[in-house]
Amino acid sequence: MQPLTLKQFNETYFYKTELVQLCQRYRLPTYGTKAELNNYIRLYLRGQPVNTIHPVRVAQSKSQLKLEEITLNTKLVGSGFSFNDEARQSFAHYFDVAQFSFTKEMAALKRQAEATQDTNMSVGDLISECQKLAQLKQYNQIIQRTPEEQTYQWNNFVKAFCQSPESQQFSQKLKVASILWHHVKQSKRAKKYTPDLINVYVSDIRQFHN
Repeated sequence: MQPLTLKQFNETYFYKTELVQLCQRYRLPTYGTKAELNNYIRLYLRGQPVNTIHPVRVAQSKSQLKLEEITLNTKLVGSGFSFNDEARQSFAHYFDVAQFSFTKEMAALKRQAEATQDTNMSVGDLISECQKLAQLKQYNQIIQRTPEEQTYQWNNFVKAFCQSPESQQFSQKLKVASILWHHVKQSKRAKKYTPDLINVYVSDIRQFHN
């Protein structure tokens, strides 16, 4: 297997499982988000010694909390708190809704607390900070500039394609998006949907025309 270069790495889209495998091969930290794993590998490919590349966060080893154990005073770091079904039920009770979904802002704030080992930040603080972001009406712009949002390339690609005028001519939009994405992922193009892809790969998607 030929050594991977930084240029090749930057020009290739990797799924998270592939990033974990690369980190294992190079003896790098394997726990984290795609953005964090990407950063470890880039540091290594730039020549930084492996023993100086340390994990931003570590997996929480403590047993995860049950519903009845989660309160506004529960600490995000070191308590066993996790964004699981138990926490989802707790938040649903707090906001008095039938179902609750964790937001990107919540995930980003929790990762930040883990990265800085902030053992003071609580569930109540998390809720308060997210409400402040929502009130400022600026959280969309903030999140879009973070490395995490940049890793959602496939989701953004599908969304952009399905909302485009060109997609209306196809009977199986997701199938067409998948074919186009496969080509884009393997190419040196920007990992996003553009209308010219329809013409570039017309022979592969012609069968799905309405």
